[in-house]
Amino acid sequence: SVFKGSISDIHATKDYSKVIGHPVNILMEENKAIEKLIEEEIKPHANKYFEKPNPNSHLMLRIGFERLMEIEYHYARKENVFFPFLEKHGITAPPKVMWGVDDEIRAELKEVNRILGTADIDNDDLKEKIDSVLEKVIEMIFKENNILIPLMSDTFSFYEWIQIDEASEEYDYCLVKPLHPWKMENKEELEKKKTEEAKKKAIDGEVEFDAGSLSPKEINAIFNTLPVDITFVDSNNKVKYFSQDEDRIFQRPKSIIGRDVGLCHPPSSVHVVDKIVESFRSGKKDHEDFWIQRGDLFVLIRYYAVRDHEGNYLGTLEVTQNIKPLRDLEGEKRLLDE
Repeated sequence: SVFKGSISDIHATKDYSKVIGHPVNILMEENKAIEKLIEEEIKPHANKYFEKPNPNSHLMLRIGFERLMEIEYHYARKENVFFPFLEKHGITAPPKVMWGVDDEIRAELKEVNRILGTADIDNDDLKEKIDSVLEKVIEMIFKENNILIPLMSDTFSFYEWIQIDEASEEYDYCLVKPLHPWKMENKEELEKKKTEEAKKKAIDGEVEFDAGSLSPKEINAIFNTLPVDITFVDSNNKVKYFSQDEDRIFQRPKSIIGRDVGLCHPPSSVHVVDKIVESFRSGKKDHEDFWIQRGDLFVLIRYYAVRDHEGNYLGTLEVTQNIKPLRDLEGEKRLLDE
């Protein structure tokens, strides 16, 4: 169409698509793999199944859709790594719209997989749902390749791409992996720049608390040793800190630092986050608890209003912990393990 052609013509200045391992290259290669899975596996198996349903065609269709669920890695990286950098440049509308559609795709894929896992299948209903979700996935591939990627290429600096590349390491790949990491020119110079900036921001000496003092190194180690995951959102609703133990329940890429907390959540749950924060800010509440089953984990999520000695609101603290081991405790333990 005219629309497709015009977009490609306008944004042809910075082509990172063939730079192996570059975040753009990874995004596009994953899109190729997703499209290949749909066109060469899922659609042919779906056609065979709906023409003549049998256990074999049903199994192959189910396998195809289970593989397509890896699209979660693709979308999570896009939403939590790429979008924060766009937002820093004042670009918020496209990410919000895309995230909303991503969530629709997630929900529809989950529903298709649920139906495929049942014994009594309404094939007309299944076909309608499959056609709908595959169309949305293909449309999202087009939007990413022809709108999102050119927009990012025109907006981000080389230094920002390095930060994006580092933040992307928090997420798995979707269907394919790059042949090798991005070979960045001038990497040593840029790493030196990062080190110098970090030194400028570093706090000299110890920090005084109400009871004692600690060095910045000790503070960081203590927070990362606590048996809970901590995330702090300041009074301006910006994510300011999160702890980094190896077994975090919810992934937190460093790119969310400085991001508006409302933009860190799917559009469908933003109103809940806003309600919690505003109830803390107004003084109506001081804490809120939630608990969910997450695989084998039983996760307790607690939110606390953080205030100074005068009661002024400083921010919101999220504390997350897998309490299943605690729920399983019985009797007493008074002796030291050998």
